Formats: sequence, structure tokens, C-alpha cells
Amino acid sequence: MDAIDWSNLSFGYIKTDYNVRSHYKDGKWSTPAETTSEEINLHMAATCLHYGQESFEGLKAFKGKDGKTRIFRMRENALRMISSSQGIMMAELPVEIFEEAVVKAVKLNERFVPPYESGASLYIRPLLIGVSPQVGVKPASEYLFVVFVTPVGPYFKEGFKPTPVAIFRGYDRAAPLGTGTIKIGGNYAASLVAGDRAHKMGYSAVLYLDAKEKKYLDECGPANFFGIKNNTYITPLSSSVLPSITNKSLMQLAQDMGMKVEQRQVPEEELSTFEEAGQVGTAAVISPILRVDDIDENKSYVISKDGNAGPISTLLYNKLKGIQLGDEEDTHGWVTVLY
Repeated sequence: MDAIDWSNLSFGYIKTDYNVRSHYKDGKWSTPAETTSEEINLHMAATCLHYGQESFEGLKAFKGKDGKTRIFRMRENALRMISSSQGIMMAELPVEIFEEAVVKAVKLNERFVPPYESGASLYIRPLLIGVSPQVGVKPASEYLFVVFVTPVGPYFKEGFKPTPVAIFRGYDRAAPLGTGTIKIGGNYAASLVAGDRAHKMGYSAVLYLDAKEKKYLDECGPANFFGIKNNTYITPLSSSVLPSITNKSLMQLAQDMGMKVEQRQVPEEELSTFEEAGQVGTAAVISPILRVDDIDENKSYVISKDGNAGPISTLLYNKLKGIQLGDEEDTHGWVTVLY
């Protein structure tokens, strides 16, 4: 392969050597097997194409200074994919097959795991789709599970630097009793128009309000939201927010540091009281928020007065990254060490 400039990777796709697949047919999942093909042969009437029977996950592997590769919170991703399958009636992939396929994909592509201190990581994308033909609105009888990997740099080009986000009242990401709590492609498709508008206006993301009352914070397009004040980590509790594994991890670390943690409704006006705030997810870990502009109401909430990430966000970011890289003790058993 051409030499990879590990320190200047974007968050994009780079071809790797293998991906791993398992098929569901006649009520059984096949043993995960590797392939070098990047293509999927689909029937034109596959349910993933017509009725959105598709879910995916995102997790990462890291190379430590001891030379060992670590996968972060793989089991949590496996369990969340089961929740997604239940939400749109797909065959549930056993945790053991998910983990076997992920480990196999990482090991087969070991030479693509970025080196320690490069700032890059190996992004792991598990994908589950309905593949059997169906014209009526019914679930598929056959499914395909694929795990591919690719080395990536930071999700936001600014890295760990505060960026502005926007509130647009004319868009919803997900309905309160809809599919917002599961990780399926339709939720992301629904965010593309507002996200594109935000990017063209110079914002890193959209901060969505609740779809029912337009009073409370939900989440950013690709990430959960959190705010810090009075030594308290506050994150929205909503029936349309995806349970972020990164956010769950940060809540635990905040508690470990002696902070209070609150999952509750967060009114938009509370933005004016936060000392720090950020977007959290697998891709970015934490992307600090500079300010939030409510475009339709002509309001602006400045979060970072000096343009820098706050001390608590920085501490949480470094602690989580340290655990992922093996520099900090993994007291909660989050990391799978491969070799």
C-alpha cells in the first residue's frame, strides 16, 4: 500500500485488506468469514433498499505505546445493535458473533491500525441489512452482517477546539416515539438537509430541539450534547436521543472524578448558564462548543468566553483517550486488548 500520512488523515474511507461477513438464513447465522471484496451483491427488492431495514455501529481500535491494539467498549456496540434490530424488526445478531467478527476484522487489517500518538485510530463499522426480496411492507427473512475497518483522523477538522453550532426550528431529527433511540441510517438521512445548511453557514453541527414542544435540547446531528456547570455533568434525557456509548463513558468518568451527573430535560434557556458544553460521540470523543446560535429566534449563547476548551471537558477528554490508548487504568473493563 502507499505510505499513509497517519498524522494528517481525514475522517473518510481508505481501502483496507479484508472485511468480515456473516449471513442469516433459515433462522441461523453463519460463522464470520473474511473477504477481500468491497462489493455487496443485492437483490433489487431487498428490504434494506425499500423499507430501511438497516442499522450500523461505530467503534474504534487504538495502538498503545506498548504496541498492543485495544478495542473500546465493543460489547456495548453489540448490545446497541440488538436494540436497533428490535426497533425495525431485523434478526438479532448474537453478541458473540458481533465480537468475533469485529476482532477478526481488526486482526486481519492490523497493518492499518495507526501508530501510537499519531492522533489517528482504526474506525470499525459494523453494518446489518435486510437482503431478501420483499415488495410488501414486511421484514426480511435473510440478513447480511458486515464489518469493515478504515484508519481515520479527527471527525471535526478543528479537532479538540470549540466550534459554533446552530439551532434551526424548522427541522426535526427524530420523533419522540420514533426511531431516534436506535442507530439506523434513516435518522442520519433526516439530518442531512439541516446539517448541510449549518455547514454552509459556518457551523460544525445542528443542535436539535425536541420535536414535540421545541423547548428542550435533544442532540446534535452526529453526537449527544452535554453541558457543565456547578461541578455537574448534564445531558438531555429524551425519548428521541440515541444512547451514546461515549456519553455513557463520560458520565461514568465524571462520577469517578466526584462530579454530579444529571440526565434530564434541558431547556434551551439553560444554555446561558453552562460553563462548558460539547458534542460527544465515537468519531469525535468530545467536540467542545464555542457558542450556540438559535437562528430563528435571533439568540446566541456564548459557551467558551476565551475560545478554548474548558478544564473539565479537557480532563474528561484526556482521561477517556488515555483509557482507549492504554495510558490510563481501565478500571471499568471497557477495553478489549488484542495483542
